Amino acid sequence: MIASYNVTFCGTRLSLLGARALWWAEKATLVVSDLHLGKSERIARRSGLSLPPYETRDTLERLKTLINALRPSRVICLGDTFDDDLAGQNLTQTDTSTLTAMMGSLEWIWVEGNHDPAPPTLGGTACSELSLGPLTFRHIATTGAKGEVSGHYHPKASLRGHSRPAFLLDNSRLILPAFGTYTGGLRSNDPTLRDLFAPNAIAVLTGPRPLPCPLPQ
Repeated sequence: MIASYNVTFCGTRLSLLGARALWWAEKATLVVSDLHLGKSERIARRSGLSLPPYETRDTLERLKTLINALRPSRVICLGDTFDDDLAGQNLTQTDTSTLTAMMGSLEWIWVEGNHDPAPPTLGGTACSELSLGPLTFRHIATTGAKGEVSGHYHPKASLRGHSRPAFLLDNSRLILPAFGTYTGGLRSNDPTLRDLFAPNAIAVLTGPRPLPCPLPQ
């Protein structure tokens, strides 16, 4: 059983998964954000610094585990799936095969991010944003949005001294944590994030037991 914290958001029943993904059971839709595949390759290409090149494999294996468990009919990648456009092209043959096998016959949607604005060449559908029912999926949150689901900020929150990637939400918007293995995070009390949310907003920390807490003022 996949650990989750269930919420009602803009009239939809959503599961915030401890595995850092969003599950919309009614639409059989799995949503992930900020995989940043190929980050170690991009760092090596641009700076010459070498990091262990296993983050793409780990990220893809965790995504495959969710797909096998939930059996979605649709997967939405909320932008920055690749660390840059060349990183997508430079995936190893093994990682490319793993990703395309996962895509299979699923409806696979790539929402454009600031790191990867060019459409992927792996199939699926690319778009700047996507509306499904009362929800709009885009990479970066916008002011005055209603029913918005986004990523980009890699939010993290702390509870009882423990800091984890976290979902942030109020009645109007939901921001997902980064799914990628090599991703940092922005603290939930940073003004950039705090100013986006209403006073009743919450953070839901990910992990084996998702934990809700008030978003720090």
